[in-house]
Amino acid sequence: MPELRHDPIQRRWVIIAAERGRRPADFMPRREEPEPKFCPFCPGHEEKTPAPIRVYGAKGPVGANDPWLVRVMPNKFPALMVEGELDRLAYGPYDYMNGVGAHEVIVETPDHGQQLPDLSLDHLALLLDVYRERLDDLLRDTRLRYVMIFKNYGRLAGATVSHPHSQVIATPVTPRTLSSELRSAMDHYHLKERCLYCDVLAQELAEGVRVVAENEHFVAYCPYASRVPFEVHVFPRRHAADFRHTGKNRLLPLAAILRELLARMRLALDDPPYNLLFHTAPNRDSGAKRAGYWSTLDFDFHWHIEIFPRLTQVAGFEWGTGFYINPTAPETAAQFLREVQPGGGA
Repeated sequence: MPELRHDPIQRRWVIIAAERGRRPADFMPRREEPEPKFCPFCPGHEEKTPAPIRVYGAKGPVGANDPWLVRVMPNKFPALMVEGELDRLAYGPYDYMNGVGAHEVIVETPDHGQQLPDLSLDHLALLLDVYRERLDDLLRDTRLRYVMIFKNYGRLAGATVSHPHSQVIATPVTPRTLSSELRSAMDHYHLKERCLYCDVLAQELAEGVRVVAENEHFVAYCPYASRVPFEVHVFPRRHAADFRHTGKNRLLPLAAILRELLARMRLALDDPPYNLLFHTAPNRDSGAKRAGYWSTLDFDFHWHIEIFPRLTQVAGFEWGTGFYINPTAPETAAQFLREVQPGGGA
């Protein structure tokens, strides 16, 4: 019989409907469109992109014209613009403001054919450190309330350029999904004086059936109320609200579990399109600051990464109700991913 499972973090219901017949092996590979002949992110084409914000080599920042491993630049077609003031105004029952924010592209590697599971651990740790630096830099702007780091892999996940890259969008409002998550975390802490995420993580580790991978510092598991097949969350074992405060000694273990997880997904699901999202603390020094608003954030919030393979489609029922129908139980998905034995470089 199908099950309705409640997500205590987002406070939504998910229908786990394994009887709909979608076993892990049923998900067929998604065919991508042909590669374009010209890639603006490949080395030698730097003049085709906006001037870089930062450029990194193996040992840290380098000059704009030096050989590079990671390159950060403004998005050529930004969703939001960094210049200007918000000018919040009312329009009858509506509200609007200027599209102030930031939109950046992080080119992850100069090698067009190299994806995250192919990077060395040092290179992937460097990329994670770049994420951390961009968060720290953008959150100094008091106009901005939230910074989302994300990766779209594959056209079905929203990628328009196939060269490996991530994006950063900073917004002048806290997104509704994150706001709901923050509210759940705060309410749980006020009621129980415990972190909701730490409670969830303890349950997942105690049961083990939804855990996909773990190391000394991080755990990856399929959530109890997974919205989509093979959804995976990655959490630090030690409570921490803000990814910016992750020590450099934690970046290699994070790189290791991410590389392992994405390699397992690639092998098990035939290189599926996916979205990867960082959920971290909002800007506590923004214009939203008011007495007591973030007073327990360091105790109640727990930064993490969410990964969504794009194997199913959101249709009318999901749009109309906010429910998700997941045809693969997370316990089944986790077992399938655990049983895959990917190789790995150094």
